[in-house]
Amino acid sequence: MLEFVTALNWWAIVVATVAAFALGGLWYGPLFGKAWLAALGKAPEDIEPSPTPFVVSAVAALVTCVVMAALMRGLDITGWLPGAAFGLVTGVGFIATSMASDHAFCGFGVKLWAIQSGYRVAYAVVMGVILGVWV
Repeated sequence: MLEFVTALNWWAIVVATVAAFALGGLWYGPLFGKAWLAALGKAPEDIEPSPTPFVVSAVAALVTCVVMAALMRGLDITGWLPGAAFGLVTGVGFIATSMASDHAFCGFGVKLWAIQSGYRVAYAVVMGVILGVWV
């Protein structure tokens, strides 16, 4: 097991995680920030600055990336297009569907689900591309 973990390309994992986190800055900023706040029913001044959501988000992205890297290695997925396809399947098949269930039970709207799960699907595709290219 240790050999499998050490065989992962940790530079690719770090770069893909940082890219996903940077995408979040764009996604929840200039791209969909206003729509996201509206879907939450909040104004910018309602958001209290805290490092906690950023730390949780970074760790979640890292864990997602490590698992994707391990699966891609085990399935021998290489190249940008197979990586993107794997990211899309992972994002839609696991992440967005799980979030749909959570959102339904929490009573959140479809718009909020679309923005939040869309980000995670997009970052899974970005991770897949980076991991697929940087074998």
